[in-house]
Amino acid sequence: MFHSRLITRAIGGSTGQFCKRLRLYPRVSRKLGYATVANTDLENVDVVIVGGGPVGLALACALSSFQSVRETLRIALVEGGDLSRVRNWSPESDQYSNRVVSITNASRLFLKDIGVWDHVEVSRTSPIEEMQANARITFLSSDLPLATNGLKPEMARLTENLNVQRGLLRCLESYPDVSVIDKTKVDSIVREEREGGGWPIVHLSNGKKLRARLLVGADGFNSPVRSYAKISSFGWSYDTQAIVASLSHSPRTSTSFQSSNTTAYQRFLPTGPIAFLPLSASVSSLVWSTTPPLAAALLKSDMTVLSTMVNAAFRLPEISIKYLSDLILESHENGVPLTGKEVLDEVRWREISHGINVESAYSSCYTESVGIPPLDAEMLPPKVASVQNGTAASFSVRFNHADTYAGEGDGARTVLVGDAAHTAHPLAGQGLNLGIADVQSLARCIDMALHQGGDIGSYTSLLPYTQDRYFENHKIMSITDKLHKLYRSTLGPVVWSRSIGLEVLNELSLVKGAFMSSAGAQPTNIHKSNNSAWNVVAGSVEALAGGFDMGKLLLKGVAGSTINNVSQFLKR
Repeated sequence: MFHSRLITRAIGGSTGQFCKRLRLYPRVSRKLGYATVANTDLENVDVVIVGGGPVGLALACALSSFQSVRETLRIALVEGGDLSRVRNWSPESDQYSNRVVSITNASRLFLKDIGVWDHVEVSRTSPIEEMQANARITFLSSDLPLATNGLKPEMARLTENLNVQRGLLRCLESYPDVSVIDKTKVDSIVREEREGGGWPIVHLSNGKKLRARLLVGADGFNSPVRSYAKISSFGWSYDTQAIVASLSHSPRTSTSFQSSNTTAYQRFLPTGPIAFLPLSASVSSLVWSTTPPLAAALLKSDMTVLSTMVNAAFRLPEISIKYLSDLILESHENGVPLTGKEVLDEVRWREISHGINVESAYSSCYTESVGIPPLDAEMLPPKVASVQNGTAASFSVRFNHADTYAGEGDGARTVLVGDAAHTAHPLAGQGLNLGIADVQSLARCIDMALHQGGDIGSYTSLLPYTQDRYFENHKIMSITDKLHKLYRSTLGPVVWSRSIGLEVLNELSLVKGAFMSSAGAQPTNIHKSNNSAWNVVAGSVEALAGGFDMGKLLLKGVAGSTINNVSQFLKR
């Protein structure tokens, strides 16, 4: 259920009130002036961006891409870390970091438009042309409408976070007027004592004080800017840890009797989803959401245990995955962790008990690099050979959404983007894409305010951004939340309903295309309504939760009871 009253408040009125779009105004060509202030230690800055991650850097690049902004505004970006390490990042060609991002076609087109994509090392990106979910439903780039805007027909591009961040920094070098202040933390933010309402004053660890006409929080979940603006948020922890790692495996190329390694695999387990994402022909990225105790046990075990469990997680029935997980937990708690060989022996015994053919791709005995692969090979991800050194780690999974994106009253002249505004479950890989969409909308909003002669820091000028992005973000966040709950449940009626739903959904190309379009696989202008796709998606998720009304025809009274049970479950 969407928090309709909260959303109405967050966007500053009814959703019908934000239909005003960009109009043309005379070009502004002068730097904004400042009223005289008594404290000469203050440095006046029009836009202060706190946070040098991909979202903060993207906003600096997006603003600088507008001529009106370059000629008019002073921009400063503050980052606590050392950005020179990102600028000088130069890994080995076959080594990949564990923090990866999925860049949708919509996000990639925007990065291309503002000149960033030219600075991204394309050889370290991988197209996602197909997605297999639970080996029951397949999403293909061919399900999308014909590609436009010069982009290849693919669902998304996977790459390392550092590759995107370095590309953004290289792009910023084209705009020397943007002041990048790294290795500097925000000590405090206070409101200027001034009649009529003061501006935020950012106190930095290097002794500088920045007086901001507009203060942007791109500073993550624990946002100091959000705290200063007194913007509350709502959300919860999923009691889940996401394990990430870079996995090496036999190459999948067009010459290895299989299609190239451009398929993303995902399986929903009772403890959470596991995803296997392509980075190159022989390296893929792992994102496995599971219970905190199991995550800790796997990360403290030998890495051969983790690689064996990843292989098993895509190949064995759920009952065996649970058995193996409990065995690893028990041995870990007893202080005698299992070795990789012991886990592999258990896997092979479970395969025999399930009647898995040793010549099948589902068998641990199958070797990918030898001979012609079996027919079921492409239904499964490549078999993991090893975990790259130092890449296995984990992070907490949570849902969090700010009550609004723009500050008022004592917190005026502030705005939030990216994780500072919203944090979603990673199962859909939409976190950075939501932040990039925020950046695109906010940059246009600021440019529009300049053309209208408005104050870029006023709530009125920022209102179109909040109206544009709040509900759009909340829709995707809510769908991922419902999918997490739906697939984590082991209740019989819920399991039956989602199984029926997946089988039917796999036959509906129109619905699958709508899913991908609404998630950014089909490039669209951010101001162009995508309601039709979202109507299909919303209806499909509702149908999936209800096992599709077809179930009523199949099992009548039984199905009706099941649908009621599932509906009540999803309202929790």
